[in-house]
Amino acid sequence: MKAWVIRKAGGPERFQLEDVEVPGPREGWALIRIRAFGLNRSEWFTRIGDSPTVRFPRVLGIECVGEIVDPGGLDLEPGATVAAIMGGMGREFDGSYAEYTLVPHECVFAIRTQLPWENLAALPEMLQTTHGSLHAGLEIERAESLLIRGGTSSIGMAALALAKHAGLKVGTTTRGPGKLDELKAAGADEVWIDNGEIHPQINEEREKPYDRVLELIGATTLLDSLRCVGRGGIVCMTGILGGKWILNDFHPMGDIPTAVKLTSYSGEAADLTPQQLQDYVGLVEKGELEVKTGPVFEFEELVAAHELMDANQAGGKIVIRGKE
Repeated sequence: MKAWVIRKAGGPERFQLEDVEVPGPREGWALIRIRAFGLNRSEWFTRIGDSPTVRFPRVLGIECVGEIVDPGGLDLEPGATVAAIMGGMGREFDGSYAEYTLVPHECVFAIRTQLPWENLAALPEMLQTTHGSLHAGLEIERAESLLIRGGTSSIGMAALALAKHAGLKVGTTTRGPGKLDELKAAGADEVWIDNGEIHPQINEEREKPYDRVLELIGATTLLDSLRCVGRGGIVCMTGILGGKWILNDFHPMGDIPTAVKLTSYSGEAADLTPQQLQDYVGLVEKGELEVKTGPVFEFEELVAAHELMDANQAGGKIVIRGKE
């Protein structure tokens, strides 16, 4: 089969399209014919060498959608439509930048849908990360309002859609005034132009601070986000769009306001049940949940897709069609 292999960290040019063996059958693991997969920021960090636990050479890719070839003991028939999410894909073992992938059963979600492959491929990891951030990280069931820091990203847009569907009042941020109308049209109740320090404006203009903040930019805005919630509020750091992992000179008792909680979410497939994923896919099919997608590339165009991700110009989730 064909697979995109990376042997050394660096730019998109490090990917090489190679002939490799189709993974052999293994009990407890399912072999999937990949029909499409989404690109993820974590793969970008791995590619540039910022995932120290990942050993090269490696076939990256932490998610895919496709069809069962060999269920490996899983109660699914060959040809069944499935998604595979995380669980070590593209990190501990070869992932989805290939024609086939072999994954543990716990990564596999059976899905009933009429969505085209490229539309379906935009959903699994994005919905898993968003759902986990909102529920496991932020416990939105006990909240009335949410601020999304980094609102025009694919996760930011998905969080807006899911939070509005859950009945929250949602504020979101963008650095570009030109995105204001787009975010309002997507359902945002409030849009803040983000200059890196928005808590003074929020505290002045809102009747009260937000209950929750989903931090997708990362360490560059985290301290400011902690001041956008009130007592009992929660800030969950899920993304690192700003490219900064580490918070220098962090002083917990001074930087975390009294009775404000700081947590993080890095994603676990187990945080999203198969039925929850199926329900979300059903809502997307019916047009009741709108999730923003970005450009679709052919399998042979993976390098160009990573170049677009480098440029932060995708405008939504990038999807790669499987090799025909």
